[in-house]
Amino acid sequence: MSDRMTKIGVYYDGNYFLHVSNYYNYDHARKRRLSVTGLHEFVRQEVAKAEGTNPDLCRIVDAHYFRGRLSAQEAYQRGQVIYWDRVFDDILMSAGVSTHYNLQKSQNGRREDRGMDISLALEAYDQAIHRKLDLVVLIAGDGGYVPLIRKLNALGTRVMILSWDFEFTSDNGSTMITRSSQDLLEEASYPVPMHEIINGRIKQPKELVDGIFVAGGTNTDRRQNHPDFKADDGEAGVPAPNKDIEFEQPEQGEIGEMMISSVLSLKNGYGFIKYPPNNLFFHYTTVKNIDFNDLLVDDQVEFCLAHNSDGQLIATDVSLLEEEE
Repeated sequence: MSDRMTKIGVYYDGNYFLHVSNYYNYDHARKRRLSVTGLHEFVRQEVAKAEGTNPDLCRIVDAHYFRGRLSAQEAYQRGQVIYWDRVFDDILMSAGVSTHYNLQKSQNGRREDRGMDISLALEAYDQAIHRKLDLVVLIAGDGGYVPLIRKLNALGTRVMILSWDFEFTSDNGSTMITRSSQDLLEEASYPVPMHEIINGRIKQPKELVDGIFVAGGTNTDRRQNHPDFKADDGEAGVPAPNKDIEFEQPEQGEIGEMMISSVLSLKNGYGFIKYPPNNLFFHYTTVKNIDFNDLLVDDQVEFCLAHNSDGQLIATDVSLLEEEE
């Protein structure tokens, strides 16, 4: 066993991390968010096992978190968003994670995160060179990071991917699916299927797995426990067709058409959009350009008219529209 220190860099795709954390907090039996400090301890132990070294010699010397953020003016208009931004910043800083936020840009009335994957890749590659990192850990699931991994491999830096695959049935009966890029996993030195470990199919010490999650009671109201979590990096599955059901026909618009209306109400992980006569259900995983937590009643949104697996009309691909000056 080597007595040389293994230097580790950890890089978070913030959208992906928050999407996964939302799943475990709202739809998994755990009903807990991911813990940054617990995840770092897991990383140290997992790297030690993969590298055949002492965990005490595996040290995270660099950690960065990347995500888009609303402007100060927009955040101020949306209640306590700035406060919760700072709460989550405190969590990251206490874990030694440097934060990188790009201002969300608006295009055609929609907010978009642009360039975050490039920023992450440049930072990881630069730090791998200058800090002489032995191993880079990516918390990401997008195949767009494959070129980064190849560059790191060329440097002789090993890459570990923490990946999650999961699916669940939402309250409206739709199957929601998240899958990590297979190309990404094949390029990594150490692909780690976190869902298999958390669900017990790959054995790990119980206290180590439990430590991946924030301790405390279950979250029963998303707006009473809101540290800036959203889901927009996952993939919503298409409900399997059922020939025995009767599909509700829209009175306005057509299936697959993008429409505009306002938010009627918001609940724990879902909401309703005004659409007479019955209004439209939407799930937090279908919100695209803003945290579900940051949506407010009466917000103007664009959405796609769709059916759930029972043939009922629902809203998907929900985006907050830019307020006009």
